[in-house]
Amino acid sequence: MCLTGADKRAGRQQVDSPQHHELPHLRSPAAGPHSSSQKQILQLLLSPAVCGKAALNTKAESRIVGGQAAAAGAWPWQVRLHIPVSGGAALCGGSLINSQWILSLWSHDLTCLQLYLHVCLFSTSTAGVIIVHENYNKQTQDNDVSLLKLTSPVTFNDYISPVCLAEQGSNFPGGTTVWVTGFGTLSSGGQEVTCLQEVSVPIVSNSQCSSSYSLTSNMMCAGLTQGGKDSCQGDSGGPLVSKNNDSRWVQAGVVSFGYGCAQPNFPGVYARVSEYQTWISSRTKHSNKSSF
Repeated sequence: MCLTGADKRAGRQQVDSPQHHELPHLRSPAAGPHSSSQKQILQLLLSPAVCGKAALNTKAESRIVGGQAAAAGAWPWQVRLHIPVSGGAALCGGSLINSQWILSLWSHDLTCLQLYLHVCLFSTSTAGVIIVHENYNKQTQDNDVSLLKLTSPVTFNDYISPVCLAEQGSNFPGGTTVWVTGFGTLSSGGQEVTCLQEVSVPIVSNSQCSSSYSLTSNMMCAGLTQGGKDSCQGDSGGPLVSKNNDSRWVQAGVVSFGYGCAQPNFPGVYARVSEYQTWISSRTKHSNKSSF
């Protein structure tokens, strides 16, 4: 859920110790090829726009903690959620999955949020419907996902377009390069940023990651064993994406939680998007369509 306060991560939660269930915090993006099974993409669109294409993303690599500022249009599905709360505001991330729906993290504080699209050049919108996962577990952070329906559809262009979603059963094996993006802090307890940040990290297998966290099959991990690159406070709800063999960006995860930011042996934990295909389809009432 989204937190407030200068010493908290709005979006990604943080834990006091490895033995406790962490609160979600954001990580930075990484790009990389998928296996053949990942060529199947769940495309949830309300318009003929093609998902997972970033017309202005021409770089081979870049970098939230340990990352760098993203170029305008590099990640056109990135959404910044600004949630007014008593004494300040909470910041989270999200991803545009079609012209009117956003995928983000579970939160009970999304009633008055403002949505910003673009990188630095913000386009404001509002949410009319908010659907949180009915089986969200606050203790384990299981099912840490939500859907937000915009009051009106957005118009796609080079700076605003949807991401593809990993189809049920998609496999992102350990070592797969992925990217995390967000507006969160550049260090644990640090200041949030104005422009979108990006970073690449490898997938960490659940068998390896389970030595650091209590995981469910709905979760996945990404990060470096030595630390140094990660999502952080304010990144929660944002996308973890990987580039498939057809050069489309596929969202594999949703930033959820982690122990600190970029700590050695404590990768970031993400909600596994492929496990929510049926839930997303039923809640948004779209017919699932695979592009590949």
